[in-house]
Amino acid sequence: MSVLGSIMSAIFGRGAPPASQTSASPASQTSASPAAPAGSATAANKPAGSPGPATTGAAPAAQPSRPQTVDVEAVLTNLAKQKKEKLDWRKSIVDLMKLLDLDSSLTARKQLAQELHYTGDTNDSAKMNIWLHKQVMTKLAENGGKVPAELRH
Repeated sequence: MSVLGSIMSAIFGRGAPPASQTSASPASQTSASPAAPAGSATAANKPAGSPGPATTGAAPAAQPSRPQTVDVEAVLTNLAKQKKEKLDWRKSIVDLMKLLDLDSSLTARKQLAQELHYTGDTNDSAKMNIWLHKQVMTKLAENGGKVPAELRH
């Protein structure tokens, strides 16, 4: 998996369970009520109809592969609270990667820079790191993440 893919998976994967757990919320029911909750309610109400809902339950499993909007800031803030080390993920790509338990070495960051088509000097790690952080936040926003504007610019 790519470095960016690992970052996105770590964030959206942590953001997806709360969305699934809150599928009983009105917002989730509006978008997903015909799929997941209806299948669950049918299975609970009709034990004999279990084969039907099982088929219905299999189809919605394909839909959650694209998560609903994930509040990236909330996910990362909650992760930061659980860490003993103080990580400034809002400004540092290294700290962001550490927070997600990913390899934050210069080699990994150079690989990320290559994935994101960085055209600057990868030996100027300070400049590259600032660019990487903004690009990662922008990519998260482009792929369903709710990211504050100040983290993307």
